Amino acid sequence: MRDERLFPLFEPLDSLSGVGPKLKPALERLVGGEHVWDLLLHLPERWVDRRVRASIDETEFGEVATVKGEVHAYHPPYNEKSPHRIQLFDGTGFLTLAFFRADGRWLQTQFPIGKTRIVSGRIEDYRGERQMTHPDYIVDPAKGGMPPAVEPIYGLTAGLTNKRVHAWAEQALGRIPENLPEWADPGLVEAKRWPDFREALVWLHTPDTYDEDRFARARERLAYDEALARESAFALARAARKKRTAPGIPHAEERIAQLIHSLPYTPTNAQMRAFEQIAEDMAGNSPMRRMLQGDVGAGKTLVGAMAAVQAAAGGFQSAFMAPTEVLARQQYETLTNLLSPLGYSVAALSGRDRGSMREATLMGLADGSIQIVAGTHALFQEAVAFRNLGLVIVDEQHRFGVADRMRLAGKAASPHMLVMSATPIPRTLAQAVNGDLDVSILDEKPAGRKPVETRAIPDTRMGDVVDAVGRAIARGERVFWVCPKVDVDDDDSTAVGRHAMLSKQLNVPVGLVHGRLKPAEKDAALEDFRTGATRVLVATTVIEVGVDVPEATIMVIERAEGFGLAQLHQLRGRVGRGDKPSYCLLLFRPPLGDMARERIETLRRTDDGFEIAEADFRLRGPGDILGLRQAGATDYRVINLAEDAPLLAIASKDAEALVNEDPELESVRGKALRLVRELMVPRVLS
Repeated sequence: MRDERLFPLFEPLDSLSGVGPKLKPALERLVGGEHVWDLLLHLPERWVDRRVRASIDETEFGEVATVKGEVHAYHPPYNEKSPHRIQLFDGTGFLTLAFFRADGRWLQTQFPIGKTRIVSGRIEDYRGERQMTHPDYIVDPAKGGMPPAVEPIYGLTAGLTNKRVHAWAEQALGRIPENLPEWADPGLVEAKRWPDFREALVWLHTPDTYDEDRFARARERLAYDEALARESAFALARAARKKRTAPGIPHAEERIAQLIHSLPYTPTNAQMRAFEQIAEDMAGNSPMRRMLQGDVGAGKTLVGAMAAVQAAAGGFQSAFMAPTEVLARQQYETLTNLLSPLGYSVAALSGRDRGSMREATLMGLADGSIQIVAGTHALFQEAVAFRNLGLVIVDEQHRFGVADRMRLAGKAASPHMLVMSATPIPRTLAQAVNGDLDVSILDEKPAGRKPVETRAIPDTRMGDVVDAVGRAIARGERVFWVCPKVDVDDDDSTAVGRHAMLSKQLNVPVGLVHGRLKPAEKDAALEDFRTGATRVLVATTVIEVGVDVPEATIMVIERAEGFGLAQLHQLRGRVGRGDKPSYCLLLFRPPLGDMARERIETLRRTDDGFEIAEADFRLRGPGDILGLRQAGATDYRVINLAEDAPLLAIASKDAEALVNEDPELESVRGKALRLVRELMVPRVLS
């Protein structure tokens, strides 16, 4: 139950004066929620110093300034396109006020010659003189109504003004309870010179003075509150998991040795190290929650198969869950090739299975004769029952919400869970993204995997690229061609347009896949390319992850300068999976900007996904760095991952120590921590 002290913060936004039926939807969109508290978390993006300057002469071009001066002259426009101009003078210098398409009589009423006025706005350079176009504020000091000393500036959406949002935020501050207990470590608060929680929000939304250091400390305080709330949720989840019992599945050295001996290659040291960590977790009596993170082609599926062998040797079933039909079938084929020759029973299950085949699979899962199943969301449908599910493996885990993973885990009392991701994460972000998961990293590539040669080519050489694609097709190879958009009238680099052009010029079957297609249509297009029914696949980034076509040797990425580094790396990973030389051709539209040039040069220089992820983080910041937003993990309201990673590390240690000492959160600080968790943790994590 929510603490009653917080009730005023969780009232609807239309409980604020002035938020009516027309404005409420716009405000909800802006603040990303429906409560007063969501508005308070919509922090200002910047602050404008509106204090009156000592003189006009001290102002500089490009800055926002508030000045006081006497109206010196009024100049009407000399044609319909020129502005009205009013000159202010304060003894040190002149400032011209420019008003386009204004009412001259109104202006002369507002600015009588010889009267003093205060104006605030951006100082511009007009032929070497100071000018302010359409001031933000015009004040007659004899009547009062001065501009605010400091004005918070908010991100806005259509239909809302900054003045309105600020007024609502001022109202919302009155809903914060007085004398909330301190949930952060007092020593840390003192060392960082942080305000208390309520004061931090007041400093940011209604500052009484312009002080950038104060703004930074207030924001950092709230970022730490969010970090502490999240990390305490993870610490409590870990503590709760340790209390639950899971089937201890013993090590199966002989069976694992048999699998390794059957392989035509030797597993990497990283694969063996990761499996040993997984095997140790599975042998324990509390449920494993581990992430297996590896670069494209690092061999995650083999590690998952080894875990499934350990489960089968202990009499337990394993379920591999993939986000799409194509990936689930691909996984089924890989597992079948690895494990069926050794006597293990492997099946597939998706939403499209019908009739007797589906019934046979369901019966095999229910009676335990199927030991390993690969499937889509269909695995956690009500009709699916397992005899003895002991291991859940979730592939491309960022495509699933937390609820999806938990529903599959709910098919057994307390199964072990392994989640796999082919998206390398900067090490500085690991704590934020992985939450309460233990992490195993595959940082080696299997021996013999040929590097993909990466070339940057201006799109003026499109004809040469099409000719090269034609030669590759003649050699029996296949080609991916990625476009940034589906179909836009004013842009020729679209999937639909390129599909038509290549179909005509190459005279071979060309496939097309993009996000507007129905899932069945997407899967059919991918399957045609995988089986060779089509030789070229034109696509948007829907093929970024997981599609495995060893015959594909060329990846063309059009308008490559517009993609993020991590995304380019994922796309490049779709080729180079066979034994033939492979190429990634980055088609760009000159001239390249500095950041785009650095991205492309980084990709040409290295194929290390972790190095690329770090570079992407440095170049683009946290935004949507991974090309994804993992449900419940990176949707922070205050934290800026580029700046606040150290806060996460401090909060993690603090939360762990507090939960170990007070697992029920019954101490004074523990009860305070419950409050900040209510405020800062999404329901999916709490």
